[in-house]
Amino acid sequence: MPKTVALAGNPNSGKTTLFNALTGANHHVANWPGVTVERKEGQFRCGSDVYTVVDLPGIYSLGAFSEDELVARDYILSGEPDVVVNVIDATNVERNLYLTTQLLEMGANVVVALNMVDEAESLAMSLDAQALSKRLGVPVVPTVASKRQGIDQLMAAAVRAAADPSVKRKLDLSYGQSVDAKVTQLEKLLKDRDLVYPPRWVAVKLLEGDGQVLKMVEERLTSQDVEELRRVCEEAAAENSDLQLEIVDGRYRFIQKVTRGAVARPKKEVPTLTDRLDKVLTHRFWGLPLFAVIIFAVFQLTFVIGQDLLGGLVGEGVGLLGEYIDGLLARANASELLRSYVADGLIGGVGVVLEFIPLIVILYTLMGLLEDSGYMARAAYVMDNTMRKVGLQGKTFIPLIVAFGCNVPGVMATRTLENKKDRMTAILINPFMSCGAKLPIYLAFIAAFFPKYGALVLFSLYVLGVLVALAMGKLFGRTLFKGESSHFIMELPPYRMPTLRNVVRNMWDNVSSFLVRAGTVIFVVVSLLWVLAVLPAGVEPYGSESILGRVGAVIAPVFAPAGFGTWQASVGLFAGVAAKEAVVATLGMVYAGVEEGVELVSALQKAFTPLSAFAFLVMTLLYTPCVATLATIKKETGSAKWAFFSAGYAFAVGWLGAVLVFQLGRLFGLS
Repeated sequence: MPKTVALAGNPNSGKTTLFNALTGANHHVANWPGVTVERKEGQFRCGSDVYTVVDLPGIYSLGAFSEDELVARDYILSGEPDVVVNVIDATNVERNLYLTTQLLEMGANVVVALNMVDEAESLAMSLDAQALSKRLGVPVVPTVASKRQGIDQLMAAAVRAAADPSVKRKLDLSYGQSVDAKVTQLEKLLKDRDLVYPPRWVAVKLLEGDGQVLKMVEERLTSQDVEELRRVCEEAAAENSDLQLEIVDGRYRFIQKVTRGAVARPKKEVPTLTDRLDKVLTHRFWGLPLFAVIIFAVFQLTFVIGQDLLGGLVGEGVGLLGEYIDGLLARANASELLRSYVADGLIGGVGVVLEFIPLIVILYTLMGLLEDSGYMARAAYVMDNTMRKVGLQGKTFIPLIVAFGCNVPGVMATRTLENKKDRMTAILINPFMSCGAKLPIYLAFIAAFFPKYGALVLFSLYVLGVLVALAMGKLFGRTLFKGESSHFIMELPPYRMPTLRNVVRNMWDNVSSFLVRAGTVIFVVVSLLWVLAVLPAGVEPYGSESILGRVGAVIAPVFAPAGFGTWQASVGLFAGVAAKEAVVATLGMVYAGVEEGVELVSALQKAFTPLSAFAFLVMTLLYTPCVATLATIKKETGSAKWAFFSAGYAFAVGWLGAVLVFQLGRLFGLS
């Protein structure tokens, strides 16, 4: 059986960078069984042996406050990992060692990666890895994962630890005489009870008030024993004014002993680049306007590079490919029906989506640079005051930022919010964020109607999505989910020079998922709609008398007040419920019959006005999320009613927004 190495560490400790360095492209992403927490798994080779690497969620402790913590804790306690590589930020050793201490208390087979030692050295810190190793009783290996330094030594230590687990250290901490006595008392009650988990660890968790552990214990003990356990815990709570704090203090006393003399900081801290930048970028008054300027600059650069410099290249390639395939089919005497399906259905549908890949690549690259530099973490901080005004907290903005890539992980990211009110509100307002799937729609209409103001239009849509999300968050906070928001506690990582490898990898992850959807969901949707567009036999293909045209005509009156009450626009929006990219693909297909060879941009200019085009963009920004997002909402909330609610209320908000834009625009004489 191949050995398994688990990576555990705090957020921003470089754990994911280490995972990527170890596994390269040889990894896959899925979900942990039964939960929506992301599971990354890959492999690395040491000699002739292959080791499985599992990247656990970034956590600060092994409590039971979030799904991430439960997943990591249960996996380690399951005994599946042969060794746990605990990644520590060398610039924050004391705080990071809290998780290390808990891992050792659990009896895990631990190897410590003292990561980012180069940053610690730049802060004039001195670290004695050998002293730390001796005091912790486990190997401690200095590393710089971003530069692949110390990786070989770290994995050699992990391989040795996995081969000989008998040398692992089991840490029994002292939490003070009174608490220790209760731990011993509980440990005796739990001994030989087939609990699977170490009795002392269970005893400590019971005193910490861990509901998950208590439930597990109650299922395995008699009611009499459970009563005795509860009595001991109540006595401990009565003897100690804050029992949980006593246990936390016990761990930090141990950490102080470990780090004394082994971790030294300069007596006078020198202001770092991060300190100087944050004085400006997270300023109370200037932070938010600067954030808006930076995001606008990203959009402007996207159009300058992606459209002005690279624009048309993919489109020309798709056009040449279409001509080549049509020529092959003609020489093979293929039927007109098949040639129509390939030219108008696939090339006119899926192909038109692919034309926007250069812009999407540039946008995700620029956003990746901001994220990898550490700036995006400041967005939640500078948004905290704004979020508080609508009854939420700054941390709620993090899932919304994630949703700029895709609403599905954005909804999943709400699991990091401890407060139920914040979490449910964040889930329901998340789909208003402009996900990457909506980009082809925006870009197609911008090219047709607003080529000179592309960045401004794109920026306005992103801002509108955020404003609508905040407004609905305020409404939900006063109606559906009343109560106080949790406190906002968040670590801001230092600014770092972005790593090209990470930026390119993140960009490719987003673009590849876009291409996969284009080759699967959009392909199926366009194929189905093409069949409906050419049937019944004898009617004009892509005409109003086709099945698709008749279906669209039934829906079209709903959108007439918004200025786009045509059957083509209606079926485009309908297809977008399956996948938002399918909107452009469907429009590219249904307008293929207007005039042979007409480009989508020209067709849109004939079917829309600038005013109705912007109203259509507002509709696509706000209306019903795709089925993948709805399925995730159902799974995260545990109820189908919230998925149906999200689908219905988002459609109403989108329709109302589009109607307001169109009608107000007409009122002011716009067209």
